[in-house]
Amino acid sequence: MIRVRGNRGELAGEIYSSQPGRAEKLREVALEKDGRRRLIEIERVWHHDGRPVFKFLGLDSISDAEPWAGADILAAESERIRPEPGEYSHADLIGCSVVGCRAVGEAPIGTVVGVEDYGGAPLLRVETAGGREILVPFAGAICREIDVDAKTIRVELPEGLLDL
Repeated sequence: MIRVRGNRGELAGEIYSSQPGRAEKLREVALEKDGRRRLIEIERVWHHDGRPVFKFLGLDSISDAEPWAGADILAAESERIRPEPGEYSHADLIGCSVVGCRAVGEAPIGTVVGVEDYGGAPLLRVETAGGREILVPFAGAICREIDVDAKTIRVELPEGLLDL
């Protein structure tokens, strides 16, 4: 969720899915923020400025919705779409450790904290141990091995990428 929208407890959000109309197909989700989690039913979804706006059952005012501004919206396990072989959901990638591949040494680089998708190859937002954030293209030439079960991505980074 990005922010409160309107005065009826609606929240504008983002959906990370390549499936058109994904937001409209959701019925129940979990809102998660600052260690709090709430399972909640979606009453309706409409779009404003290209973003889905969610009306949740029981959030009926600005003050009801404000505590959930900035929350993650998580689809129930039963409603998640399984990626095809060789495809990965953003949720699967977030939290993965990024390490150098065997060819260049297995030095830890950081942890995936987000995925940015601007229409080309997605970019992994990786937070290094020193607290810096780098963007790593999620492309086969760079991300050599992806093991979401082990939460590890082995990369061969282009020269100079870590220095940016």
